[in-house]
Amino acid sequence: MSDFISSTAREDFNKARSHELITRLVNALTPQNQELLSLRDVKEVLRPKGETYRGMQTVPIEQIIGSEGRYRDFNKGFLPKHEYLRGRWTSIDRAHLKHVNLPSIRLFEIGGVYFVRDGNHRVSVAKSQGISFIDAEVTSLDSEIRLDPSLTRADLRRVVIEYEKKNFYRRTNFAKIVPNYDLHFTATGRYDEVLQHVYGHKYFINQHYNEEISFEQALYSWFNNVFKPIVDIIEAEHILSRFPGRTSCDLYMWIVKHWDALKKQSGDRLSMTDAARDFSNRYGRSFWTRTVDYFRRKRDGKKGKPKAADSGK
Repeated sequence: MSDFISSTAREDFNKARSHELITRLVNALTPQNQELLSLRDVKEVLRPKGETYRGMQTVPIEQIIGSEGRYRDFNKGFLPKHEYLRGRWTSIDRAHLKHVNLPSIRLFEIGGVYFVRDGNHRVSVAKSQGISFIDAEVTSLDSEIRLDPSLTRADLRRVVIEYEKKNFYRRTNFAKIVPNYDLHFTATGRYDEVLQHVYGHKYFINQHYNEEISFEQALYSWFNNVFKPIVDIIEAEHILSRFPGRTSCDLYMWIVKHWDALKKQSGDRLSMTDAARDFSNRYGRSFWTRTVDYFRRKRDGKKGKPKAADSGK
């Protein structure tokens, strides 16, 4: 009986490894979509303000989407990615096959999904065996953002950016003060930086007035006298084309920081246009690199498109 269970556990691991390899091959063009999320990366983006111990709970395994420390050992489906995991994995599987009660796993919950604190192999075995729920000791990390179990790292960034954007528009009434302009960033934390810029601009203006201007007036002035002129330079110099996937808002933030750094080195006589050009020359992608990337994307796109005979018609 013991030999049969050991043999079954070895075969279970072989099946899990084969499944992981097939999944990797199928997703060869988008490997990032099969990465198990890192709790550290999620915390850096969501910035939870505290934690609360929730005690023992029965958790849906499909809502466990990441790990605190073993996110490189398993893929998004908690399939083992390496041969060296065999010993621990099969020992857990043998215990499962013998109906041995194992200690509960430990999880962090954030935004309605879970990350393994301790028990990655147990989650992997449970998923491979088709188990739907698992007992866990849960600690919740505070977050106002709800997360979908299917999200990738890129999805996470987009969700947080949209949340920050929504809050910024609500708090500042931006859409009413500056209609017909989409203030959009591709990195998290930028809307808080914009608020700092506006408050700094408000402070500067108030130095020259007897009565303090309102935040709304400062925001309107910042947009027209600080932000818009820099965006106009970005467009006039065609700088955005050298930063694929970015927005004029992203470049505004980078160029302002670059200009400030250059002024500390060269003095206040350096113009914003010169700073923008210098930033573009230093960090922008060359025409040749952009051309190569363009044709590579075209090539990969053609590879990913089904032929007419495969369309199912």
